[in-house]
Amino acid sequence: MQKLQNLISQLEAKIPFHEKTNPTVSKSTVGWQIEHSLKTIYQITKMVKNSNPQEYQRKFNKSKLFISILGFIPRGKAKAPKVVLPDDIISEESLLLSLQKVKLALQEWDSFDKNCYFPHPYFGNLNKKSTEWFLNLHTNHHLKIVNDICKA
Repeated sequence: MQKLQNLISQLEAKIPFHEKTNPTVSKSTVGWQIEHSLKTIYQITKMVKNSNPQEYQRKFNKSKLFISILGFIPRGKAKAPKVVLPDDIISEESLLLSLQKVKLALQEWDSFDKNCYFPHPYFGNLNKKSTEWFLNLHTNHHLKIVNDICKA
């Protein structure tokens, strides 16, 4: 979980640039990328917490294997579920509130059973370890976009 904490800290450092855009990189703002990342972490953490570890079943998934080998998420290839899409208005204050919610939610992570899981729309059920892998992958994906927007 230390890697994810580090990625979150890097997102936090970019909050002052929340209004910055670069249409050659993304249609969205830095703030949108940060808010989407934080919403994703929060919602997934909530789902893992509320899952029943006895119901978890491991199943081979080609998409997960492919992305694991690739080591990154290709840009523009997936659609985010509505629950993790940011609202239209993103402010520094709203990002700081989302950041606080995520930090509180992650404090419980270590107490979750190893078979608590998250049903990913492309990768199937991900247990706690695989969910952590996905959260790192996803957050890093959006952090790269943020960094590319800020470079311009």
